[in-house]
Amino acid sequence: MKLSKENVKLFYRLYHSLLVYVNKKFKIVEGINSSEDLRKFPIEEIDKLRSRLYKQPKLIDSFVQENPLRFSSTELEMISSWKNFVKGTFYIFRYLKNYTIFLDADKTPKAYGVLALTTTFEEMVGPYLPIMVDAVLLPFNDKIIYDSIFSPYSVTFGRGIRRSLNDAYQEAKSRFGIITSLPFEPQRMEQSDADKLKFYLRSERNRERYWEEIDRLIAKNPELLILYHQEMGKIHARRYVKKLREIGFTDAWFAILEGIIIASGMTKDCVKRILQDILPTEKKKFVYIFRLRKK
Repeated sequence: MKLSKENVKLFYRLYHSLLVYVNKKFKIVEGINSSEDLRKFPIEEIDKLRSRLYKQPKLIDSFVQENPLRFSSTELEMISSWKNFVKGTFYIFRYLKNYTIFLDADKTPKAYGVLALTTTFEEMVGPYLPIMVDAVLLPFNDKIIYDSIFSPYSVTFGRGIRRSLNDAYQEAKSRFGIITSLPFEPQRMEQSDADKLKFYLRSERNRERYWEEIDRLIAKNPELLILYHQEMGKIHARRYVKKLREIGFTDAWFAILEGIIIASGMTKDCVKRILQDILPTEKKKFVYIFRLRKK
């Protein structure tokens, strides 16, 4: 997915003007005095201007205040928003219909939905992902773009790394969803402890990877222990359904606690009555009851 041609043209007009401003301030590259001059220079030279800009983001405020090219208030607001840039190493992880996923696989992974400019990311780096790149992400009209330059690494990833990146992507989606605008405010977007716990319990790999976090969440909020048993009950039920059908059961109700079937009956009420008689009161809230239906 690319930015519209009209918006690409607008972005380059604003962004190149900002880079020229940086060069005039510090005389970094001789011969760059206008946006047109930038076309004559290789990326390596333009990158020097980018580096200075991101090292001194207050230059964005200076440009907006001085407004040397008499941009409109709307255009200045766009430029000012670039103070919320995200600079770092990302994995171009997945091509989706509306954007490309840039995965920031740090300690708390985040997944950004990024639009390309004149050329799609797939055309630039090919269909085989992931690709590791150094890039700068910018807000633009409530979307995220990159600043027109990125540096890919010539590395390949084995199965283990790909699996770890997929885990990071799933965690990022679970915590924050796909981030499609900047600035990103995690305290507003991060999911509840209950949603986190559901994600951690979703698969065996997740349960092994996040067992410490699972323990921490339950210790922090003992009410989550009910959710833990219910989610684990669902997982065990799926395993039991297959086995029970192999035995010959066709339509019955079952109760699971800590991975063990502790009661069964023809109706849900029947199972509840059995539990009432055999189970300590404090344990009843942890039981997961499911129905084995006819195929």
